[in-house]
Amino acid sequence: MYKNHRISLVMPCYNEEHGLPEVYRDLDLNIVDEVIAVDNNSTDRTAEVAQRFGARVIRETRQGYGAAYKTGLRAATGDIIVTMDADGTYPRNFIPILLDVMIDEGFDFITCDRTGHKDKPSNWLRVFGNDVLNFFIWILFWFRVRDSQSGMWVFRRWVLMHLSLTSDGMAFSEELKLEAMSKKKIIRANELPIYYKERHGVSKLRIWRDGFYNLFFLFRKRFGLLGSAPPLVDPDDPNLQKRGNA
Repeated sequence: MYKNHRISLVMPCYNEEHGLPEVYRDLDLNIVDEVIAVDNNSTDRTAEVAQRFGARVIRETRQGYGAAYKTGLRAATGDIIVTMDADGTYPRNFIPILLDVMIDEGFDFITCDRTGHKDKPSNWLRVFGNDVLNFFIWILFWFRVRDSQSGMWVFRRWVLMHLSLTSDGMAFSEELKLEAMSKKKIIRANELPIYYKERHGVSKLRIWRDGFYNLFFLFRKRFGLLGSAPPLVDPDDPNLQKRGNA
């Protein structure tokens, strides 16, 4: 519990046996009530390592970043959900800081911006690709985001009632931000800076293929070619804190 809020941490996992120990190295389990690790057809010891650290392991056989996240988010029971990749890149010690900002300032959704701080130089092609996608989000959807591809978010679980999340792939990250940050009358959202470390294990990102797919996804999303998807939470869930009692 943190300030009377139950906290869930959700991580998609594909061959992350080397990253998970780094995540748990400084994860404060006095703050996080449940850790959900979604094993997305890993061929290494990901599930075993996650279970050893006390995570609730859920298997998702549909391959894809978005597919894994959807399964994990459906299973989360916390009032507030924190997400991050399981490769050790995102700062666990920022979780209480982000929770403080959310709770004390009344935000509903926070996405994290990695672009201003890295402990080592990043792959320039990834940085360029992120900038291109950020630019097209501005052109197509008329709002600015500094890091459309970040995978660390903090949000109140009821927010999922209002999101139509169609992507099962890497575009899930940008789609989540598009859905949450465009609903300004319902969801109070913000983007905050974090630091970012080099990953542990092998990257799953296919830079050119995923980059062009995510760009094409933005156009399809903008022109309504993706349809809609049901919410990932049941609006009638009695344990779902909604605006007004969150």
